[in-house]
Amino acid sequence: MSKTKSSFFCQQCGHESAKWLGKCPSCTQWNTFVEEVIVKGTEKNNKDEWKEYNGISKLKTIAINDVISAEEKRIITSDAELNRVLGGGIVLGSIVLVAGEPGIGKSTLFLQIGLQIKNITTLYISGEESEQQIKMRADRVGISNDQFYLLTETDTQSIFKEIKKLKPQLIIVDSIQTLQSPFVESSPGSISQIRECAAEFQRFAKETNTPVFLIGHITKDGNIAGPKILEHMVDTVLQFEGDRHYAYRILRTLKNRFGSTAELGIYEMTGQGMRAVSNPSEILITNKEDQLSGIAIAATIEGMRPLLIEAQALVTQSVYGTPQRTVSGFDLRRLQLLLAVLEKRGGFHFGVKDVFINIAGGIKAEDPSIDLAIISALLSSYEDVALPQHICFAGEVGLSGEIRAVNRVEQRIAEAEKLGFEKIVVSKYNAKSLDKLKSKIEIIALGKVEQLYQLLF
Repeated sequence: MSKTKSSFFCQQCGHESAKWLGKCPSCTQWNTFVEEVIVKGTEKNNKDEWKEYNGISKLKTIAINDVISAEEKRIITSDAELNRVLGGGIVLGSIVLVAGEPGIGKSTLFLQIGLQIKNITTLYISGEESEQQIKMRADRVGISNDQFYLLTETDTQSIFKEIKKLKPQLIIVDSIQTLQSPFVESSPGSISQIRECAAEFQRFAKETNTPVFLIGHITKDGNIAGPKILEHMVDTVLQFEGDRHYAYRILRTLKNRFGSTAELGIYEMTGQGMRAVSNPSEILITNKEDQLSGIAIAATIEGMRPLLIEAQALVTQSVYGTPQRTVSGFDLRRLQLLLAVLEKRGGFHFGVKDVFINIAGGIKAEDPSIDLAIISALLSSYEDVALPQHICFAGEVGLSGEIRAVNRVEQRIAEAEKLGFEKIVVSKYNAKSLDKLKSKIEIIALGKVEQLYQLLF
């Protein structure tokens, strides 16, 4: 008979304790410990389980000088956005966690990606939907593939038996929260179940050199459901986000052992599935016939990709004792900092005004080079004078009112020129690197926020 053991797990971070604790010593949260039953079965002795899977028996110990250094082999998909976000394609033996809100399109995107890869055997494991539901979605996407297989199962041992028969070259699990291991006697989605199932798939991926995608859920707070150790165990963590009221979705990298974490991919949700957007600047800038105040275009960089996004500002007289500061897609503290700079250096009385900031298209901007566009939009709304349509901005604003240089300004200028802009405002500290740059766009180099006001108004 196997011995039954129960432990207490923190629901926030997965910290294990032999007894109940009021406060978690790891994440310092209160009243987060729950008791879960763990079965330490004698049958769980599968250390050599994947030894003969692909006919290669690996030695455990090896000198570092004997390791042959070579670039990791990758599966290049037909989805250019996913390739960029993963750092150049799907790395063999990698385990990737993809999380996002319900209904955002995670299952649709990865079903579509699995169907598009024609020359390898793909296994799609679903614990949430039946074969008929997945087939209906595949018909809607409109892609057929003879090497794409479905398995609707939640028991990990049954799944691995099917994997041994099929020997797939790519596995997609939808979702990790629905799986359960027979070695842990708690309900699917619990801390210990998620950790055990992820550990089994991690060992399988590393020992067989098979890439695995784990689709995950998120909590009400927007964090990935399950223990924090889940994010540590995987090689790559992707966040699939976007407003369900917009057609656009953003695939963002939170962690990547094989590439940059600053990359993002943009998709458009259509009736035929997800369409990769190759030129996102055009969709993030609205085409308007009338000139409107409070709108400025910022030239930003996301990862390796230059983007032009629209910053919108509204400044109105406050009717409350404390003026409102409301932002969407921008950092609220950063806005308060910029308002303080305008009040101190420019003499503008924003202390009696309500200020609203929105980044158009539902995108979240984290690049500090958007500061100059935010200030221009604020001044435009304050004066109620529209900015010229063919001008854009790239610069960070310091506390003393100086316009600071930003990196990779040449790429920003090239993107602005490609989209038909006639002028771009940058920091004068960038001007040295721009002397040799031959471009048709007029480059205006400024040093202070006061000069920006004189230029625009």
